[in-house]
Amino acid sequence: MLSLEKKSITAEQLRAGRALVRWSAKTLADNAGVGVATVRRCEAETGPVSATQANKNAMRAALELAGVVFIEENGGGSGVRLANPLRAND
Repeated sequence: MLSLEKKSITAEQLRAGRALVRWSAKTLADNAGVGVATVRRCEAETGPVSATQANKNAMRAALELAGVVFIEENGGGSGVRLANPLRAND
């Protein structure tokens, strides 16, 4: 499900989500409509991404459209998983 709410995203989730769908930083940047430098800078951080809300939303939405599900902090830590592993290779 595409998340339209303003939700946080961590650098760890961003890196892991991109790895799950086997996207390069450039592929994520292209799909999100942000610069590749933005993706790389965000992924170099630890914890919550410090990009603009628009850029965070765009990167998260691009990964969600590719099949990444963001798991919010629930006492066990935030994370990511694939909604449908077959979509990762599309």
